Amino acid sequence: MNTPAVSFSSVKLSSSLVQQAREAAQPMRRSVAGQVEYWATLGRVVEHSGLTVQEAREAIEQYEAAARQKHIDTTLDDIEARFTSASSQGSLADKVREVVLSNRAMAAQTPL
Repeated sequence: MNTPAVSFSSVKLSSSLVQQAREAAQPMRRSVAGQVEYWATLGRVVEHSGLTVQEAREAIEQYEAAARQKHIDTTLDDIEARFTSASSQGSLADKVREVVLSNRAMAAQTPL
């Protein structure tokens, strides 16, 4: 079975872009390189679609705002789920008591 040869090239990317690609790649089950290639393909399509620079910027801004909101919503949902779980198991009250006692002990050791 002959597999076509694939050539690779190295490029320098900002650590911010690589981190964004890593975060976007995970739920899509892509590698970081695969995610960057996917974005590059989308960029080529957009560029050839005739969008103006302003239209492309607006689309990117809307996408990024939606992504930030999704992250916030996901984080809040996670916190709420953990809180509900701890509350239903009775461990929430235990943890609060533990923290209060710990804070009291530290306060008693701290000179005024």
